[in-house]
Amino acid sequence: MKIWKRARQAVENSKEKPSPPSHQKQLAPISLDALKKDLTDIDDAVFKEYQTKDGLVTVIYLSSLIEPVLLHKMIIFPLVNDKGSVMNTFDAIDGSNKQKLLMAIVNGDTVIFHHNKQQYLQAHTFSPPERAITSSENEATVLGPQDSFTESLTVNLSLIKRRIHQTGLKSKDYTIGQETNTKISIMYIEHLVNDENLKRLQERIQQIDFTGYVDLVILKQLLEDNPYSPFPQYGATSRPDAAVNSLLDGRIIVAMENSQTVMICPSSFLEMFNSPEDFYNRWTTASLLRILRFMGFIITIMLTPTYISALSYHPGILPFELLIMIMESRSRVPFPPVIEVLFIELIIEILKEAGSRMPTKIGQTIGIVGGIVIGTASVQAGLVSNTLIVLVAVSALLSFLMPNYLMSNASRFVRYIFILAAGLFGLLGQMLAFAWLMNHLLNLTSLGTPYLTPVIPRSWSDLFDSVVRFPLTFVQKRTGMSRAKREKKPTK
Repeated sequence: MKIWKRARQAVENSKEKPSPPSHQKQLAPISLDALKKDLTDIDDAVFKEYQTKDGLVTVIYLSSLIEPVLLHKMIIFPLVNDKGSVMNTFDAIDGSNKQKLLMAIVNGDTVIFHHNKQQYLQAHTFSPPERAITSSENEATVLGPQDSFTESLTVNLSLIKRRIHQTGLKSKDYTIGQETNTKISIMYIEHLVNDENLKRLQERIQQIDFTGYVDLVILKQLLEDNPYSPFPQYGATSRPDAAVNSLLDGRIIVAMENSQTVMICPSSFLEMFNSPEDFYNRWTTASLLRILRFMGFIITIMLTPTYISALSYHPGILPFELLIMIMESRSRVPFPPVIEVLFIELIIEILKEAGSRMPTKIGQTIGIVGGIVIGTASVQAGLVSNTLIVLVAVSALLSFLMPNYLMSNASRFVRYIFILAAGLFGLLGQMLAFAWLMNHLLNLTSLGTPYLTPVIPRSWSDLFDSVVRFPLTFVQKRTGMSRAKREKKPTK
């Protein structure tokens, strides 16, 4: 009875003393002076006061992130001219959270402080200058769409969503980078994606602790399964049609603000030799080009090392007439073949690097004139043989057959390993280097998926779209590396 009386007395006391209004429980908003202090030495930070129908307001924004015409049309003109209750069209923001206010300002939003109501409002006005949609320079094709991604994440997402019209296309946004607070978006088709791949990627992104990102390539390197490998473990493209094809195959796309390329994961070794134009060509032409690219990779890492092995250890593998011709061309060369090859290979690398760093017109001139002058002078001076000049030039051209630029760089790096192995042990060294290469590729994974898929583990349906591209009537199933796993039904 005593407990019941105490409970009843507590209820009556609560009725006599009503709870304070909800607005009294909220924390006081941050003062404008506190915001000005944090935005000190930011010359484009603007604090402007305007007298409106509802009282004095202060508009806060960064002028470098907002187009003046949009700001005047969307906010200032309606406020000053009392065009209806314009204040009700803005979103309320927690004025007691200073970090949230500052992040809204540096993200390009306009923050409005109402002095009479002591309330902060937020308007989405982010409108920096953007580059127009142009054709892709890195993945140029004759057939197919000619648009490419830009540095705007919003534009890139729209280029993908204009091609896939369904609610199954999901996109999840994350903010990464301790200092840059860069926005990224993960896109996938819900009923096609492999849930294990999606979960593994999300966990890796959340676990990364990095200062800041200026391009997607940095994030891609941090997400790789083996950061010490010379081979790219994720695909990258600047073409929306290639990204859409990957989504339809069950892959995951990662796009980043201020990056022109998107990341495709997982990816396999053989896919690095595919071009977006392969699906626009007839299957015969596409298969021929894929075989040419794949054979180009094999030849570019084997051509000059075989030259070293034949001249240093195994002259019997060459026809007698060819051997005599090569020996005559090397009659004045004082260096062993391995030094000769390394010398001319480094000269080619220097010319390519210098040509890529110079302005376009000057770079082309340096590449052509420099190659001809240095090559001719080297042969006349007796530093290298004319046969080697031809072999190195062919090897350099073959390294650029691959559509993926990072795979092209990887082939150049692997070629030096084969050159050193051939210089030390001849054909035996080349076979040892090839064994290392195969062992490395077999142990390499992309988001937990074997890098040599579909060859290992073998999936017969995937072989229809590998080195040889069969007619599209055969290429209808999704690849095994991205196919969603389904639960097995219990047997009765």
